[in-house]
Amino acid sequence: MAMNFSPSTPMGSIYQQKPKILLSLQPPQDSHLSGSKNVSCGAASHYVKLEVRLRASAAKPPVVKHLLQKRRVLRCATIEEIEAEKSFIEEDVKERMEKTVDTVRSSFNSIRTGRSNPAMLDKIEVEYYGAPTNLKSIAQISTPDASSLLVKPYDKSALKAIEKAIVNSDLGMTPNNDGEVIRLAIPQLTSERRKELSKIVAKQAEEGKVALRNVRRDAIKSYEKLEKEKKLSEDNVKDLSSDLQKVTDEYMKKIDSLYKQKEKELLTV
Repeated sequence: MAMNFSPSTPMGSIYQQKPKILLSLQPPQDSHLSGSKNVSCGAASHYVKLEVRLRASAAKPPVVKHLLQKRRVLRCATIEEIEAEKSFIEEDVKERMEKTVDTVRSSFNSIRTGRSNPAMLDKIEVEYYGAPTNLKSIAQISTPDASSLLVKPYDKSALKAIEKAIVNSDLGMTPNNDGEVIRLAIPQLTSERRKELSKIVAKQAEEGKVALRNVRRDAIKSYEKLEKEKKLSEDNVKDLSSDLQKVTDEYMKKIDSLYKQKEKELLTV
């Protein structure tokens, strides 16, 4: 704002005059309002009013907001829950290992020896009314003597389908269909064939052992997961792994026993 003076006006009088206030800052009028502040500024005849509203949510630092969003509620597992998880793992291990041994036993039984055994036909699938059906579910299988099998279907119309399924199998037997039943003569195995079947049985036994090891591996992973979740200690996992190895060894012995028994049957003339 300009000030009028003449050349004769003393310079001291200019500095002795108090300057006029051009800008005034006033405290907020509505101090009772929470979350908002008002700042008013005035200059000469022009007034500018600035209102700054500070919201509570906007006032929170970004880092605090991020932490609140990421917050999770953690609950420690009870002893009962931990024991339940351990029991589930142990039961699953035994169930899967039992099934593995059963599978190996079934595979051994399907390999013929010099003696008749109804289990030799366990894997025969018959095309029955347009669907593959296990032979045992549609026919009765018996052993009249040590060197033959007798197949008596519940439905005589299935005789031809059963005959065809046996011919197409790898049993190496020729069925005799008399219109009522099917008779199978068990041919004697040659020495060369016995050795070939012995190798097949050994391979099946090894596959069974690999399956047992896989079950053991899965169980150990489950224990390690509980350790990461702080439900088991490192010593707990070591003890459980040791017990698991003992169970695995027991089932390994079962497969070894089945293998030795089958090998003996194959090599006995």
